[in-house]
Amino acid sequence: MASPAVAAVVPAEEARQADAVGRRAFGFWIYLMTDLVLFAALFATFAVLSHSDAGGPDGKALFNLRHVFAETMLLLFSSASYGLVMLAMRRGHRGAVLGWLAVTFLLGLGFIALELHEFHAMILAGAGPSRSAFLSAFFTLVGTHGTHVSFGLIWMLVMMAQVGTKGLTTPVRARLLCLSMFWHFLDIVWIGVFTIVYLMGVV
Repeated sequence: MASPAVAAVVPAEEARQADAVGRRAFGFWIYLMTDLVLFAALFATFAVLSHSDAGGPDGKALFNLRHVFAETMLLLFSSASYGLVMLAMRRGHRGAVLGWLAVTFLLGLGFIALELHEFHAMILAGAGPSRSAFLSAFFTLVGTHGTHVSFGLIWMLVMMAQVGTKGLTTPVRARLLCLSMFWHFLDIVWIGVFTIVYLMGVV
């Protein structure tokens, strides 16, 4: 049976670790707010330039809503699968964490593949970022989001390696939490892109 001194040390250590995770999460929230300012500026720029097509193709001529809907579903399902990562982490199921991270990674990779396909097709059709102010704003906004998703995928690979080698230690849990915040943030930004850029662009 553990002595009273040992029993007192264990909760104190758990409280210290929880406090460290909380501080890291708060710091990451601050980073996300700066990223939100960046995306707000890009959305505002796109709104101003959305009709400046210089006589070239506009959203109605370029956007394929079925294609974009598929991208959206991949990202939404990846957000749901990352939620399962967090549930498995809280239960201490290391294998389930790795499995759901792999599922999330593949869904995110599918999203990036579809987005690159869309960009490639538009550029081949002569609708590259230099064609008009509208297309320049479009590629900048959507491309910035895609770059963030790509960074998230790299981060996900790193976390899979850390979970596999170190297990679900407190620092690893804190990083998984920050990645969760980042991934869900990108999902929210994409809903804005889907609505403002694509849906409003074909009206």
